[in-house]
Amino acid sequence: METTAAREARGAEAQRLPAPPPSPAEPPAASQTPSAPRARPRLVFRTQLAHGSPTGKIEGFTNVRELYAKIAEAFGIAPTEILFCTLNSHKVDMQKLLGGQIGLEDFIFAHVRGETKEVEVTKTEDALGLTITDNGAGYAFIKRIKEGSIINRIEAVCVGDSIEAINDHSIVGCRHYEVAKMLRELPKSQPFTLRLVQPKRAFDMIGQRSRSSKYPMEAKVSSGRETLRLRSSGAATVEEVPSEFEEEASRRVDDLLESYMGIRDPELASTMVETSKKTVSVQEFARHLDSVLGEFAFPDEFVVEVWAAIGEAREACG
Repeated sequence: METTAAREARGAEAQRLPAPPPSPAEPPAASQTPSAPRARPRLVFRTQLAHGSPTGKIEGFTNVRELYAKIAEAFGIAPTEILFCTLNSHKVDMQKLLGGQIGLEDFIFAHVRGETKEVEVTKTEDALGLTITDNGAGYAFIKRIKEGSIINRIEAVCVGDSIEAINDHSIVGCRHYEVAKMLRELPKSQPFTLRLVQPKRAFDMIGQRSRSSKYPMEAKVSSGRETLRLRSSGAATVEEVPSEFEEEASRRVDDLLESYMGIRDPELASTMVETSKKTVSVQEFARHLDSVLGEFAFPDEFVVEVWAAIGEAREACG
C-alpha cells in the first residue's frame, strides 16, 4: 500500500514533466488566425526621355497630366517641357502615340520641347492638309500631313511639331478640335504664321540607339491581357485589352474624326464606341454623346455616320 510520502513524491515529479505537445488535429490558436488580404501590387512603369536619358520609374498617376508630372519629377524638368509620349519607341512615331491606355509592361518615352520655328503659310485651298491631335495636357500637335497638300509643300513643318501660336495668338491649352477649327476658319489667299515647337532630337545618339542595350527593343513589349486606362476624371483602372470589335470600331470612328474635324484621337474614338454599347438606337446614342461629350457639338450627320461605322465594325467582327 502506497504511503502518503510516496504519493507526495510522485506528484512533485509529475509537476516537473513538460506539458505534452498539442495534438496535430488541434493546431495552436495562433495558426487559425485568418491571413491578411494580399495587397494589390503597385503599377510601376519605366520611362526615358526620347532624345536620351537614364531609365526612370514612375507610379501613382491617374490621368495624362499626372503622368507628365511624374515623368517631369523623375528627370527634374517642368511638366510643360513634355510635348507628347510614345510607347516602346523613342522615335516620333504617331502609330505608337500614348493615348488613354498603357499596357502594363509598356515602356514610356517622353518627347520634350526642342527648337522653336515660325513658318508663313498662304491658304490657297480650304484644307491645309493637317491632322491635329493633342497630348491631353495643353499642347496640340501635328499627327499627319496629307501628301500633296499645302502644308506638305513646306519642308519646315513636320509630324510631331507642336502648334504653339497662330498669327502670334497663343493656342497653348486649346484642345485639338479647337485648333483645327481655327485653321479651317482662316481666310483663303491671306498669309498667316504658325509658331511651331519641334521635339528635341539627339542626332549624335541615333547610331548608339541601334547598338546600345540600354534602349529597349522597339517592338511592342508584351503587356499580357491588361492595360491601364487613364481617364480625364476619376481614378485610372486596370482593364482587359480592347476586343477585336472595339479596336476595329475605334479605328473607323477615328477615321471619321479626321475626315470631319481634322483631328485624330483614339481615346475619343474609344469613348464613343464605349458609349454606343449602352444604346440601342442612333437617337439614344446622340443623346448619350451630348451628355458625355457635349463640348464637341458633333453635327447630326456625323453622329449618324459614327453609328453606322460602329455597326459595320460589329458585323465585320462577327
